[in-house]
Amino acid sequence: MTAAISTRLNESTDSLLRFAMRADAVISGLAGVVMLIFGPKVAELSGTTAALEYTVGALFVVFALAVLAFASRPAVRTPGLVIAVGNLLFSVASVVVVVAGVWPLTTTGVVLVLGTGVYTLVMAELQYQGVRRIGRS
Repeated sequence: MTAAISTRLNESTDSLLRFAMRADAVISGLAGVVMLIFGPKVAELSGTTAALEYTVGALFVVFALAVLAFASRPAVRTPGLVIAVGNLLFSVASVVVVVAGVWPLTTTGVVLVLGTGVYTLVMAELQYQGVRRIGRS
Protein backbone atom coordinates (compact mmCIF):
# COMPACT_ATOMS: atom_id res chain seq x y z
CA MET A 1 0.00 0.00 0.00
CA THR A 2 2.71 2.48 0.96
CA ALA A 3 4.81 1.61 -2.09
CA ALA A 4 1.87 2.20 -4.42
CA ILE A 5 1.12 5.61 -2.89
CA SER A 6 4.80 6.64 -2.83
CA THR A 7 5.28 5.67 -6.47
CA ARG A 8 2.22 7.60 -7.54
CA LEU A 9 3.35 10.70 -5.62
CA ASN A 10 6.86 10.51 -7.06
CA GLU A 11 5.46 10.42 -10.59
CA SER A 12 3.05 13.29 -9.99
CA THR A 13 3.79 16.50 -11.87
CA ASP A 14 0.94 18.54 -10.46
CA SER A 15 1.87 18.40 -6.77
CA LEU A 16 3.37 21.92 -6.66
CA LEU A 17 0.31 23.43 -8.32
CA ARG A 18 -2.09 21.56 -6.05
CA PHE A 19 -0.06 22.62 -3.00
CA ALA A 20 -0.01 26.28 -4.12
CA MET A 21 -3.73 26.26 -4.85
CA ARG A 22 -4.59 24.68 -1.50
CA ALA A 23 -2.27 27.03 0.40
CA ASP A 24 -3.83 30.00 -1.38
CA ALA A 25 -7.31 28.73 -0.53
CA VAL A 26 -6.53 28.18 3.15
CA ILE A 27 -4.77 31.52 3.65
CA SER A 28 -7.38 33.47 1.67
CA GLY A 29 -10.19 31.72 3.50
CA LEU A 30 -8.68 32.48 6.90
CA ALA A 31 -8.14 36.12 5.91
CA GLY A 32 -11.74 36.30 4.76
CA VAL A 33 -13.06 34.89 8.02
CA VAL A 34 -10.94 37.37 9.98
CA MET A 35 -12.33 40.21 7.88
CA LEU A 36 -15.89 38.98 8.46
CA ILE A 37 -15.35 38.77 12.20
CA PHE A 38 -13.38 41.98 12.65
CA GLY A 39 -14.75 44.05 9.75
CA PRO A 40 -15.42 47.27 11.68
CA LYS A 41 -12.06 47.16 13.44
CA VAL A 42 -10.17 46.46 10.20
CA ALA A 43 -12.08 49.32 8.54
CA GLU A 44 -11.14 51.68 11.37
CA LEU A 45 -7.48 50.71 11.11
CA SER A 46 -7.33 50.82 7.33
CA GLY A 47 -9.49 53.83 6.48
CA THR A 48 -12.15 51.89 4.57
CA THR A 49 -15.72 51.05 5.55
CA ALA A 50 -17.04 48.04 7.43
CA ALA A 51 -19.27 47.24 4.43
CA LEU A 52 -16.22 47.04 2.18
CA GLU A 53 -14.38 44.80 4.63
CA TYR A 54 -17.40 42.49 4.95
CA THR A 55 -17.72 42.32 1.16
CA VAL A 56 -14.04 41.60 0.60
CA GLY A 57 -14.06 39.04 3.42
CA ALA A 58 -17.03 37.24 1.91
CA LEU A 59 -15.38 37.27 -1.53
CA PHE A 60 -12.19 35.81 -0.04
CA VAL A 61 -14.18 32.97 1.55
CA VAL A 62 -16.02 32.23 -1.72
CA PHE A 63 -12.71 32.39 -3.63
CA ALA A 64 -11.14 29.97 -1.13
CA LEU A 65 -13.96 27.45 -1.50
CA ALA A 66 -13.78 27.65 -5.30
CA VAL A 67 -9.99 27.18 -5.33
CA LEU A 68 -10.26 24.19 -3.00
CA ALA A 69 -12.83 22.66 -5.35
CA PHE A 70 -10.58 23.28 -8.38
CA ALA A 71 -7.55 21.85 -6.56
CA SER A 72 -9.41 18.58 -5.99
CA ARG A 73 -10.20 18.06 -9.68
CA PRO A 74 -8.30 15.41 -11.63
CA ALA A 75 -6.90 18.00 -14.06
CA VAL A 76 -5.69 21.22 -12.45
CA ARG A 77 -3.53 22.82 -15.15
CA THR A 78 -6.15 25.13 -16.69
CA PRO A 79 -7.83 26.17 -13.41
CA GLY A 80 -4.38 26.71 -11.89
CA LEU A 81 -3.37 28.97 -14.75
CA VAL A 82 -6.60 30.96 -14.47
CA ILE A 83 -6.11 31.39 -10.72
CA ALA A 84 -2.47 32.41 -11.21
CA VAL A 85 -3.51 35.08 -13.74
CA GLY A 86 -6.28 36.22 -11.39
CA ASN A 87 -3.79 36.55 -8.56
CA LEU A 88 -1.48 38.57 -10.80
CA LEU A 89 -4.34 40.90 -11.74
CA PHE A 90 -5.29 41.26 -8.06
CA SER A 91 -1.70 42.29 -7.31
CA VAL A 92 -1.83 44.96 -10.01
CA ALA A 93 -5.23 46.13 -8.76
CA SER A 94 -3.84 46.45 -5.23
CA VAL A 95 -1.16 48.85 -6.43
CA VAL A 96 -3.68 50.79 -8.54
CA VAL A 97 -6.02 51.16 -5.53
CA VAL A 98 -3.22 52.68 -3.46
CA VAL A 99 -1.77 54.91 -6.20
CA ALA A 100 -5.17 56.15 -7.42
CA GLY A 101 -6.38 56.86 -3.88
CA VAL A 102 -9.60 54.92 -4.37
CA TRP A 103 -10.17 54.95 -0.61
CA PRO A 104 -8.72 57.31 1.99
CA LEU A 105 -6.37 54.66 3.34
CA THR A 106 -4.40 55.15 6.51
CA THR A 107 -0.75 54.10 6.61
CA THR A 108 -1.91 50.78 8.02
CA GLY A 109 -4.42 50.49 5.19
CA VAL A 110 -1.72 51.10 2.58
CA VAL A 111 0.46 48.44 4.19
CA LEU A 112 -2.44 45.96 4.31
CA VAL A 113 -3.46 46.54 0.69
CA LEU A 114 0.09 46.39 -0.66
CA GLY A 115 0.84 43.40 1.58
CA THR A 116 -2.14 41.62 0.07
CA GLY A 117 -0.78 42.49 -3.36
CA VAL A 118 2.61 41.00 -2.51
CA TYR A 119 0.93 37.86 -1.13
CA THR A 120 -1.12 37.37 -4.30
CA LEU A 121 1.97 37.95 -6.44
CA VAL A 122 3.83 35.21 -4.53
CA MET A 123 0.86 32.86 -4.94
CA ALA A 124 0.65 33.69 -8.66
CA GLU A 125 4.33 32.81 -9.08
CA LEU A 126 4.00 29.52 -7.18
CA GLN A 127 0.92 28.57 -9.17
CA TYR A 128 2.57 29.53 -12.46
CA GLN A 129 5.62 27.44 -11.62
CA GLY A 130 3.26 24.56 -10.82
CA VAL A 131 1.57 24.98 -14.21
CA ARG A 132 4.98 25.02 -15.96
CA ARG A 133 6.00 21.84 -14.15
CA ILE A 134 2.90 20.08 -15.50
CA GLY A 135 3.67 21.35 -18.99
CA ARG A 136 7.15 19.78 -18.93
CA SER A 137 5.89 16.28 -18.31
